[in-house]
Amino acid sequence: MSRVWPLGALIVGIVLIWGCGPMPEGSTALPPMPPTSELLQGAALGPGDVVEVRVYQEKELSGLYRLSTAGTFHFPLVGEVAADGLSASQLTDLITERLRAGYLRSPQVSVFVKEHNSKKVFVLGEVKKPGTFTFEDKMSVVQAITLAGGFKALAAKNRLVLTRVVEGEEKKFILPFERISLGLEPNVVLRPGDIVFVPESWL
Repeated sequence: MSRVWPLGALIVGIVLIWGCGPMPEGSTALPPMPPTSELLQGAALGPGDVVEVRVYQEKELSGLYRLSTAGTFHFPLVGEVAADGLSASQLTDLITERLRAGYLRSPQVSVFVKEHNSKKVFVLGEVKKPGTFTFEDKMSVVQAITLAGGFKALAAKNRLVLTRVVEGEEKKFILPFERISLGLEPNVVLRPGDIVFVPESWL
């Protein structure tokens, strides 16, 4: 079994990214990926998360809402909304449906994730079951990929991108997953809020 080290202890094989742009497999440059905000729109919500709900031409219904410990929040007209486990898109559909049921004829609702505060990690991109996973103590990147069902056929397995907030600043790291899984590089311990993105291989 490979060792599990904190991210800060890794020197070889995990490189902090400052630039971007397409490069060959094995490069330390950041592979193409959607903006973090766009990635998180598809992630499941949980207690403590903050969403912004906008209803077109209905300013009194638009605003910021924090999910309670039960994963709910109170929305004008419709009352308590259970958002735990829903994505922003699913929450949009739910609020739209409930507003249409006796309040507005054709509501146009948009939901944006403003803060992800619940303890979870995100595994997105070229994996079989992309999504949100409950954070566990000493959770590793190998464990996270396993929870996501493993890689799809075209995954760039040695160029995973870990996005992490460090001292209030978002930073990105490249993880050589294949080398980690073979024990050639130490495993990486994740933190709550980490995003692991698996890009598509260019080969």
